[in-house]
Amino acid sequence: MKHFISVHDANVQGLIQSALNYKSHPLKDKHLGAGKRIGLLFLNPSMRTRLSTQVAASNLGMESIVFNVGQEGWALEFEEQVIMNGTSVEHVKDAAPVLGQYFDIIGLRTFPSLQNKEKDYSDAYIRAFVKYCGKPVVSLESATLHPLQSLTDLITIRETFTHTRKPKIVLTWAPHVKALPQCVANSFAQWVNAWGQADFVITHPEGYELDPQFTRGATITHRQDEALKDADYIYVKNWSAYKDYGKVLCSDASWMLTHKKIQAGNQARVMHCLPVRRNVELSDEILDGPQSLVTREAGNRVWAAQAVLAELLKNDNHHE
Repeated sequence: MKHFISVHDANVQGLIQSALNYKSHPLKDKHLGAGKRIGLLFLNPSMRTRLSTQVAASNLGMESIVFNVGQEGWALEFEEQVIMNGTSVEHVKDAAPVLGQYFDIIGLRTFPSLQNKEKDYSDAYIRAFVKYCGKPVVSLESATLHPLQSLTDLITIRETFTHTRKPKIVLTWAPHVKALPQCVANSFAQWVNAWGQADFVITHPEGYELDPQFTRGATITHRQDEALKDADYIYVKNWSAYKDYGKVLCSDASWMLTHKKIQAGNQARVMHCLPVRRNVELSDEILDGPQSLVTREAGNRVWAAQAVLAELLKNDNHHE
């Protein structure tokens, strides 16, 4: 594995098993990253992704350095052959190779504008670093995908599902107070489909269809009640419209997941990536109840990151 940008970079089953092994034995490779550094670059706020990746790096013996690009760095330019007489101070072609000399792995977190679909879905920032930095790049969330979160989600499902049959997994849209990107939902759909070990259903109001490249293979319905029937796992997430890009088409409170709704499932376990708006996306009774996996899921962020970093380090060491 040279980079970790999407599911296409990964051996899904292998990473899940590696993460579970690290959860059982966190320090078993405590010298793997000795003398190595990871630079974590953030253009938007982060708590779980930032801290879990730092813990994961520490478990492998790596040093981690955090740089909040949005507050501390120069505005970067990404257009080729541009005359830089505007607000951008430095071109990514100049910045990325320098950071590649400072670090052995670079982690990047960006956020979409939700104004220009083509620009957002090009993932220009992270793609530019892959092209120019000369080192492995880890997506800490991009404008379109959040692969570390999705790997975490599959780890959580794998370790909690004890039946021999396939689980039924439902991704349900939830209301929110503002427009949010599609990246978590895109990524979750992409990873569940690639995993291929579940009956997968996506439910949302009309107009909230995700990019088909990520949902292909899933059953899609606008009837939440039908989708939740016999569910084993319910993944709750808001996202703004993809076709009418970035728009909030409705905020129907009836889509909030409640305890009454999940009675239609197989004692369904409930998941959310956090942060969550209580009593907007999910009710208190679910979040504080026995069917919530939210805290466990967030804890597994460490092992997902550790599995990814270890794979990149092993690949790098092999080529030294």
